[in-house]
Amino acid sequence: MSVYLEFTIEADAFHLGRVLDPPPGISLELERVVPTGSMVVPFVWVTGEDYSAFERGVRSHSAVESLTALDRNGEQGLYRLEWKHSPTDLIDAMARSDAVILEATGDTSWTFRLRFTNHDNLTAFHNAIDDQHISIQVKRTYTLTKESSRGQRLDLTPEQREALVLAVKWGYFASPREVSLGELAEEFGISQQATSKRIRQANEKILQEVLLPVGEDRDH
Repeated sequence: MSVYLEFTIEADAFHLGRVLDPPPGISLELERVVPTGSMVVPFVWVTGEDYSAFERGVRSHSAVESLTALDRNGEQGLYRLEWKHSPTDLIDAMARSDAVILEATGDTSWTFRLRFTNHDNLTAFHNAIDDQHISIQVKRTYTLTKESSRGQRLDLTPEQREALVLAVKWGYFASPREVSLGELAEEFGISQQATSKRIRQANEKILQEVLLPVGEDRDH
């Protein structure tokens, strides 16, 4: 059974956080982390106006081989970061324990939500960061119970539920729409990318629970 872990960590407590170190007004979101050989390559959404200051700061870091802008849309840009030598701390521990990053946002501190395929992989992740004396603040660990005594449990995270409820109340799903994604994002104080992801993941979870039979493989 999949296990979920939500935690926060200060940016200066792990290597990627120290390298990205955004200037004021810039917020970050990990899109995904891709293991390539012995390296772990992060893809990062950057939201803000001062792209150039962010780029200069990251590219000047001694651990960075390259920072490539892949896409830009207004105040958002997607970057790929490649290391000279891949760090062996938090992000590496995630990759080695087969963690899937469902959500990761930050600036001076970061919030992560990870999914592990089982408790053994979660334990492996904890052991790896303990060995490196990496301190995280665990918010909660949970599994998605398919059924309860009162029927199906959707098990939305508080952030997903909040985003979906407000989207419904404000008419995001109305035709025509009565509120924009940008207005919702402004209300939550996060990026449009993060808001869209919360709504999308909440919708997907609800549709899976309602439409798919219990026990059906949802990965295919």
